[in-house]
Amino acid sequence: MQRKRIAVIFGGKSSEHEVSRVSASYVISQIPTEKYEIITIGITKTGRWFLYNGDISAIADGTWEQNENNRTAFIAPAPSVGGIIIVNKDGSTERMKLDVVFPVLHGKNGEDGTLQGLLELSGIPYVGCGVLASAECMDKVSTNIMFEHAGIEQAAFTWFYRSEYVADPDKCIAQVESELKNYPVFVKPANAGSSVGVSKAHSRDELKIAIDKAAREDSRILIEENIIGKEVECAVLGNDKPFVSVPGQIAPAAEFYDYDAKYNNAESKLYIPAMISSDLAAKVQETAAKAYLALGCEGLSRVDFFVTDEGRILLNEINTLPGFTSISMYPKLMEASGIKGSELIEKLINLAFERADKNV
Repeated sequence: MQRKRIAVIFGGKSSEHEVSRVSASYVISQIPTEKYEIITIGITKTGRWFLYNGDISAIADGTWEQNENNRTAFIAPAPSVGGIIIVNKDGSTERMKLDVVFPVLHGKNGEDGTLQGLLELSGIPYVGCGVLASAECMDKVSTNIMFEHAGIEQAAFTWFYRSEYVADPDKCIAQVESELKNYPVFVKPANAGSSVGVSKAHSRDELKIAIDKAAREDSRILIEENIIGKEVECAVLGNDKPFVSVPGQIAPAAEFYDYDAKYNNAESKLYIPAMISSDLAAKVQETAAKAYLALGCEGLSRVDFFVTDEGRILLNEINTLPGFTSISMYPKLMEASGIKGSELIEKLINLAFERADKNV
């Protein structure tokens, strides 16, 4: 049987560049080489694309960029190419056909629909959500509006443009205090990944600092009420018939599950299954599937909730390309649900082909 050629894309310009490299290392290690020829494409923080043919161990620590054999390579938007254009050292070019792409890119320009748009134009099947679902789930304001329309309970929220705050900060502060009533509140940039730019504000002075921080990441600012409850997550796998994992629970090392607590602080604890009743667990899974389908997700996503002591289930967010690091919840939840490493990755690849066949 002839092997199919899969390109794993990693790195990128986002603030989650380093996490992407670690996730890609895991994904590459789990792809069955008897079925797939693996091509690796790295994107530097400055946005340069390279075909990388070196040791996979150099991806995680970033030393892949120093490989002298790296060649500029990029996905051609034309279906007639169906793959990448490689630029050789002498300036000549060559084509390489691809059967499928696994974009292991977190954050902006990776899981926000931009790369997915390029892949749609290229006609190459790819792992993960499509353009619309990727863009909706990446933008927290849009996601909250969609949840509200779908009748999915979530934290109370308000939002405004950065330009509105610059023009009249007092008006925006009054809007927050009027609509959310009490401190603390969470302040988030609408469009940034993995808790980047997120703060918890306990007072008006802290709110101003938090808005300034979020405004450095995006043009829209989201403010949400503080929910006291367990942080519970489900891993979802599938296209129009999603499989939902057992719920897991996070006990953050920090006051909330920020970027450092997710990726750098080993004191953050993961509990699988989550420490909630079986009835609540079933409702969490049901809501995860409902949200996944409501936003048109495909392939995979991690759906995050708050579960209160009173039994309320509030949806927090959907992450369309969750981490695949050694401490990441998505692969751990799938393993706890009976789908381990290489089997999970192969299922994701097959889902990419399934969607492409339906869209022909």
